[in-house]
Amino acid sequence: MSSLEELLRRDGVLVYKTRGASMAPMLREDRDLVIIAPPKEPPRKGDVILFRQGSLYVLHRIVGRQDGCFITRGDNNYTPETAPEEAVVGVLTGFKRKGREYGVRHPGYRLYAFLWTFFFPLRRSAFRAGRRLRRILQRSGLLPLAKKLLRKK
Repeated sequence: MSSLEELLRRDGVLVYKTRGASMAPMLREDRDLVIIAPPKEPPRKGDVILFRQGSLYVLHRIVGRQDGCFITRGDNNYTPETAPEEAVVGVLTGFKRKGREYGVRHPGYRLYAFLWTFFFPLRRSAFRAGRRLRRILQRSGLLPLAKKLLRKK
């Protein structure tokens, strides 16, 4: 099978189903199709890039830049990763969900990307607080009751 880079070079665009949960909630595994194109200009903060990491390909959002590398993080991750500039294969130009296509210039996408990145420190704190609360409820034996109360009817 051809590498993603060869397919991108040959066809000028890649469209494939996502694998993994690192870009959730925006992209869901086996549900959404991503549309990747070669970068027309240097990627910048907020862009989602496809890059090589050893023999794997990773799709993450750029959150910074340092020493010739992009600092990236999946929307569902808290640990940053580095991607050398030469490892970048393509950039997300859009995605398809339930037959509808959304481009990265779509106002809804742009708002999501801004808010998700801007509120990263709060999301991390909220996640930690939720984990602590869950442990407290579990130790006190109240977790089943809390789950029952929070269940949708």
